[in-house]
Amino acid sequence: MLIAMIVLSVVLIVVLTAVFKVHPFLSLLAGAFFVGITSGMPLLTVVENVNEGFGGLMKGIGLVIVAGTIIGVILEKSGAAFRMAEVVLRLIGEKRPQLAMSIIGYIVSIPVFCDSGFIILSSLKKALAKRAKVAIASMAVALATGLYATHTLVPPTPGPIAAAGNIGAEGYLGTIILIGLIVAIPAVFVGYLWAVKVGSKITVPEDVEDNGLDYDEIVKSFGRMPSTFKAFLPIVLPIVLIGVGSVAKLTMAEGGFNNFLQFLGAPSVALLFGVLAAFLLLPKWNEETLTKWIGEGLKEAAPILLITGAGGAFGKVISNSGVADLVGGMNFDALAGGAFFLFVPFFIAAALKTAQGSSTAALVITSTLVAPLLPAMGIEGAIPLALVVMAVGAGAMTVSHVNDSFFWVVTEFSGMKVTDAYKAQTMATLLQGVTTIVVTMVLWMILV
Repeated sequence: MLIAMIVLSVVLIVVLTAVFKVHPFLSLLAGAFFVGITSGMPLLTVVENVNEGFGGLMKGIGLVIVAGTIIGVILEKSGAAFRMAEVVLRLIGEKRPQLAMSIIGYIVSIPVFCDSGFIILSSLKKALAKRAKVAIASMAVALATGLYATHTLVPPTPGPIAAAGNIGAEGYLGTIILIGLIVAIPAVFVGYLWAVKVGSKITVPEDVEDNGLDYDEIVKSFGRMPSTFKAFLPIVLPIVLIGVGSVAKLTMAEGGFNNFLQFLGAPSVALLFGVLAAFLLLPKWNEETLTKWIGEGLKEAAPILLITGAGGAFGKVISNSGVADLVGGMNFDALAGGAFFLFVPFFIAAALKTAQGSSTAALVITSTLVAPLLPAMGIEGAIPLALVVMAVGAGAMTVSHVNDSFFWVVTEFSGMKVTDAYKAQTMATLLQGVTTIVVTMVLWMILV
């Protein structure tokens, strides 16, 4: 009966979000109260669990999400994201424009939301397509799939951070970032191959093909862009600091210096240093940049924080409803291979993503649901938990279609028809998701 109530709560969340268009924050809260009340939990205990779950998750990852969003906004508005794209283009060469766009997307979407990243780089995509004489649709899919891979797999993007927090892996963000960067590479490559194979055969209206500035004109339109070092520093610095902190923690050494390294590597501290590095990108230090730009970052972070916190509340109620004891008494011999368990979060996340459209919501809900299963399966430690996050992210990729805002951003800014976008973008995300779960399972067999 308890399992049935939890399944019904998920159905309730999906129906509210996908059918009635209720914001995921309210849908998740409704699911939390539904599970608490129907499981027989005392009403005041339900309220306590909701409050503790919301606040507990915010304590662990709230600052990380806010700092990461601020960095993304500054990279977007200062022209740093475009500078990074230009550097990658120089390194890869204009003879392989689709590969360049895929790699650009892979890098830019680590701190910048995939929707925003696609819009920022849309003019560059059109200019390169015109110069290289390749189909715009091909360039669009290459860029979109590159952005999409790191958006769903690599912190400090909010979705993977929320998933890590829900399963108790926020202390292993360094490992999750490293494994996410590795797992995202095959996903990007599959998207690139699909962009070349299928996207190249799709034509868009001539006015879309001809609309847009030349590459040199676009670069000039940005004015004086930041240096390469300054552009990459807000991304690289936090990742390096988190990595150093993770290594310091693994050494188990004692002493002030080791403690200092772990302090620098704490995700909230590392991301705040990333914000300070992003300040070097500000064209001027005035109200426009220090108040409005930062304020825009806070506005973008707010809905993510609310969804994540509501997911934490949902998870707390589920874990205290008795499901953990129920799961602990079950026989998991059929999943004893370990790697096969990864199919569970993958299929749950894929079903949620396909039904309601939001990758972030799919990551939050799925990680909440599978968290009680992990102790029963003996899944703990940095690498196993990181691979669980990858499995959830793989499902959250599968698939992007008409109920996903990113699908419409890609469709509208590339000029593709909806039917063509299904062939190109939706199928590409399906292949990315399947590739990612296969790679994740292989890594499990090798590393765990």
